[in-house]
Amino acid sequence: MIKYHSAEEKIYICVVIKEVNHMSLDVLKDAKRIIGVKQVTKAVEKDLVTAIYIAQDADQRLVEPLRILCSQKEVTVNTTPTMVELGKACSIEVGAAAVAVLK
Repeated sequence: MIKYHSAEEKIYICVVIKEVNHMSLDVLKDAKRIIGVKQVTKAVEKDLVTAIYIAQDADQRLVEPLRILCSQKEVTVNTTPTMVELGKACSIEVGAAAVAVLK
């Protein structure tokens, strides 16, 4: 649990985190990537990825096993607020629950 000294500090920290997520999402436009929980899981199992992105509004029953696998394989897990935002970052017209950046 994070303790904030003031409401302004809490707002500032939230804004910085949001900017970091947006900057890191820009990487997805040009990177070699895999989209979808099943495909991302297979790629992580084969040690083909450097990092993954998971949407916070994705069904946790689907993405939690992927999070555990990434923890075991020491793969960086980034989060985005919504599946729609993650899909847009990948230049697709639908939402994406998970995306992997390939090595």
